[in-house]
Formats: sequence, C-alpha cells, structure tokens
Amino acid sequence: MFLEDMKKQLDGNESLFIGEDTAFRAAVLVPLVHESGEWHVVFERRSLTMRKQPGDSSFPGGRIDLADASPMEAALRETHEELGIDPDTINVIGKLSPYIASPSFVVYPFVAVCDYREIIHSFNKEEVEEVFAIPLKWLLEHEPVLHRVPVQPAPLPDFPFDKIYNGQQYQWGTRSQEEWFYEYGEYIVWGLTARILKHFIDLIK
Repeated sequence: MFLEDMKKQLDGNESLFIGEDTAFRAAVLVPLVHESGEWHVVFERRSLTMRKQPGDSSFPGGRIDLADASPMEAALRETHEELGIDPDTINVIGKLSPYIASPSFVVYPFVAVCDYREIIHSFNKEEVEEVFAIPLKWLLEHEPVLHRVPVQPAPLPDFPFDKIYNGQQYQWGTRSQEEWFYEYGEYIVWGLTARILKHFIDLIK
C-alpha cells in the first residue's frame, strides 16, 4: 500500500525540474509576421527608460502572474500589454522547450503568427522603444557568434564553511555560460532572447 501510494504521488508529479514551483516563472512569445512576401521574426527594443535591460532586443513577455491560467495566457497578456495586439488575433502555432536559466528562473516560449501592421501602430511606447523584424530566411542562413562567459560561485559572508569538508578551501566548480549574438544591420540580439531564437531556428532548419 505504501509503495502504491508513493507511485501515485510520483506519477502525479508534473514539475519540469526541482524548484520549479518556487522559481521566477516567465513566458515569452516569438512573433512571426508575413510581410513583403516572406516570413519575419519580430523583436522589440526595450525602452531606454526601463530600469532593467534598457535598449536590449527582446521578445514580448514577462512574469507569469497568479491570475494567469497558463504560461501561454501569460505570454499573450504580456504581448498585448507591450505590443498592443488583441490576443484574439494571435494564432499560437506551438511551444518551444522551456529555458531553464537556473533553478530559480525558467522561461516558457511560444511561437505565434501576428499582424505586423497591428504591432507597428499599437506598441506601448512607455515600454518599447521600437519594433523591428528580421527575415526568417536571413536567420536560417546566418549562424550566430558564440562568446563564452566564465561563471564562478561567490558564497556570501554568512555561508557556513565550518559545516563542509575543507571549509573556506573548498574548491567550487566553475562553468562557462554561452552567449550567442545575432547581428542584423544596426540591431543586436543576444542573451536570453538569442538563446530562445537559436533554439527555434535550429528546430525548424
């Protein structure tokens, strides 16, 4: 009986990873538009007055609120708030793999078809400096440039070194963080947005 009950509990576990229930959860939309006879991916350039990442190129999206029924609903809500698009006019065609930046931060990306004319006339100028589109054909033909950033753990002063073997001489492992850069004319796409974009492009190649 004990093992059967445990099996039911384990079978009911739908967490993507340990800590997902307490992580900062966000959702983004990868907007596709058909303009001038070809498909494009749309990006927004964050307002220069934004407190976080001003001027960066990004996809519309943000934090998943408790009121959001699902990550997809959060992505549609944020897209409406930032780009002014009516969610009823957005055609979600699929989801990408979640991006787990760390055990405390996960992003759920979705791909959708939107109306570019609606975007350029309706985007929120308080949050978005400008919108721009990169041809999908160009993205399929151009590989992004990879740069590696070493990441070294830095324990806080109150870390209990006395409770671990070797104490302050403990050898913390280092890792290398990949940063991809797409350079399209005057526009640079990098960071989280470039990671999601590369995953999307690799999937459809």
